[in-house]
Amino acid sequence: MAGAGGGNSDVQWCFSQVKGAIDDDVAEADIISTVEFNHSGELLATGDKGGRVVIFQQEPETKNQPQCRGEYNVYSTFQSHEPEFDYLKSLEIEEKINKIRWLPQKNAAQFLLSTNDKTIKLWKISERDKRPEGYNLKEEDGRYRDLNTVTTLRVPVFRPMDLMVEASPRRVFANAHTYHINSISVNSDCETYLSADDLRINLWNLEINDRSFNIVDIKPANMEELTEVITAAEFHPNQCNTFVYSSSKGTIRLCDMRASALCDQHAKQFEEPEDPNNRSFFSEIISSISDVKFSHSGRYMMTRDYLSVKIWDLNMESRPVETYQVHEYLRSKLCSLYENDCIFDKFECCWNGNDSVVMTGSYNNFFRMFDRGYRQDVTLEASRENSKPRSVLKPRKVSTGGKRKKDEISVDSLDFNKKILHTAWHPLDNIIAVATTNNLYIFQEKLN
Repeated sequence: MAGAGGGNSDVQWCFSQVKGAIDDDVAEADIISTVEFNHSGELLATGDKGGRVVIFQQEPETKNQPQCRGEYNVYSTFQSHEPEFDYLKSLEIEEKINKIRWLPQKNAAQFLLSTNDKTIKLWKISERDKRPEGYNLKEEDGRYRDLNTVTTLRVPVFRPMDLMVEASPRRVFANAHTYHINSISVNSDCETYLSADDLRINLWNLEINDRSFNIVDIKPANMEELTEVITAAEFHPNQCNTFVYSSSKGTIRLCDMRASALCDQHAKQFEEPEDPNNRSFFSEIISSISDVKFSHSGRYMMTRDYLSVKIWDLNMESRPVETYQVHEYLRSKLCSLYENDCIFDKFECCWNGNDSVVMTGSYNNFFRMFDRGYRQDVTLEASRENSKPRSVLKPRKVSTGGKRKKDEISVDSLDFNKKILHTAWHPLDNIIAVATTNNLYIFQEKLN
């Protein structure tokens, strides 16, 4: 598989690390709900259903093991959101982190946005390795001195101390969404960001938390006429006026904020005509788009629906330029997937650093990679059986009937409780992070 470096179709992936408890009995609060690398790839953030954010930092490479890129170790852990109760609507607001987005770094500190269903928070992550000593008006333990006892003037000095990583909330953006927030996206102008719920998209300034501008509103006057909801939204990586949002009907609308203040009239609509041969009771459910991501270049965008990943050229609205089947073998199982609610699972997708490979998750802790240039694909598995350091991941195959080969796994023996919904790719290197229920797996390219 080609990687972030590109041009090489036979990258071998090997196990690097796994984070999280091994217990089979998983606490609901420990289930990972989002994974995100920062812009340099040095930091990796995860959010969970318990409202916590855990940040891992990549250790520097060691000279005696140059082939072994730095491992990720815990850098900071903090409680981002707490459970709340809306007394007016008698609704519990759970603390689960829906999305994390890093802001581009401008100084020594790092900033990230995290959101639950209703409230977005801007966090500052900073380091402290010095502390001031020698105050004139207070003791070292913080108690204030009696001014009558101060007879000499001291110059305070900074002394080295153990490194402390502090996470402090800088702003809270609340009370702007009636429905559950499903997306946040930072604009390329680094001043604004958008937040999207089922029916509306709001535009915020990072400096102003008491008001936002509504830029998309698809709520009908009569809610009985509601036919679709917004499922994901993202800003273009380098055109600050452009954003897209996807819908439960399988359409993607591209909007230009220069056209009008309310972007109800889209500039482009991307939609693939439905194949009448595949029409079924489940067609509408499986065509719902669960994720949309622009390529780093800004020329393409990728969408994920239940069974496939599609790559769209922004200059061609009529159909995708590439379609990759993620788990087509599940088409015959849609009835049972509907009954156990798995058909409503929302899988995310991601690009590698140079947009040559895309990755998304599947069931049985499988994840899929599609090489766009070589038209190759591979299925890999995140499991503790393959978790020996530097062990190479063997490609997995699913047998769809007839005689099953030795290394294949039957469709009927797939575990639908084990699913990979959240994946992330290091922006510069062939390092990937894959979330399985409460474990975070990190894999990297095997270097000879």
